[in-house]
Amino acid sequence: MTYRTFGRTGALAAAVSAALLIPTVTAATPAAAAAPAVTCTSAKAGLAAKLKKDITAALANRKGTVAIGLYDRSTKTTCTLRATSAYDSASTVKVTVLATLLWDAKKHNRYLTTTEQSLAKAMITQSDNTATSKLWKQLGTTKIKGFLSAAGMTKTVPGADGYWGLTRENVNDEQKLLKLVTAKNSVLSDNSRAYILKLMGQVVSSQRWGTPAGAPAGVSVHVKNGWLERSTHGWRVHSLGTFNGAGHDYTITVLTQDNGTMGYGVTTIQNVAKAIHKDLVPTAAGVTRYTPTSQPREAFVAVPPQG
Repeated sequence: MTYRTFGRTGALAAAVSAALLIPTVTAATPAAAAAPAVTCTSAKAGLAAKLKKDITAALANRKGTVAIGLYDRSTKTTCTLRATSAYDSASTVKVTVLATLLWDAKKHNRYLTTTEQSLAKAMITQSDNTATSKLWKQLGTTKIKGFLSAAGMTKTVPGADGYWGLTRENVNDEQKLLKLVTAKNSVLSDNSRAYILKLMGQVVSSQRWGTPAGAPAGVSVHVKNGWLERSTHGWRVHSLGTFNGAGHDYTITVLTQDNGTMGYGVTTIQNVAKAIHKDLVPTAAGVTRYTPTSQPREAFVAVPPQG
């Protein structure tokens, strides 16, 4: 269920009152701040410039606010846009919930219970909100914050009062998480990483949209998406993806808000993803590229009244 609030009368009255108090003094109008630009670096000659150009072109004339993170281990390539801007997480936080569950189990030297495995699978592969709420409540914010600290995700703030979908996250922290999931580290065990990737690789077809768009054949795809509409900033539409194959090992995070519809945000993300995959893994004509579902879906996120 989506909640909206409409209450512009007070704001209008305040604006009128403020206008009456402003003296008639002519002043220079400050120039609008320039929109942030895509920044890329790479160890491979020419790749950074190409990615910057093509990602920028993919965003041309698109409304909404977009944040992007790309990291490719094989070519030491990084691209960012609004990497520190905070967004409501929607269902993308479910990867963090699963990582926390596995991190905590490892600390206590235990395996996941049958119930936990069932909840985890539903949470990631079907984006099941009830399963997520059960795991979120079981873990509690203390453990979730403990994982975030261990993972270096210092700017991620868990949603209050059980509203995990309102966790505040940014591209930098989501890319840190995906790096932990895709390479050996001291935070997540190899078995935990494999388990997360396995479930992200089994997401139901209606939710396999976003960052996988345009991935070439031979590259494995793991994804977790999310969307949420609120009365401010419209639709948040996000996609996390990890990709491995054809000599590349890369992660993509795209977070968006201020979209008029869910579909509009999905298209923006997929335009960016297609540009990235094409530049990172160029292929000969006729090679099949990943085509996401034409009917993207997501589970509704638990949001508070007046959300």
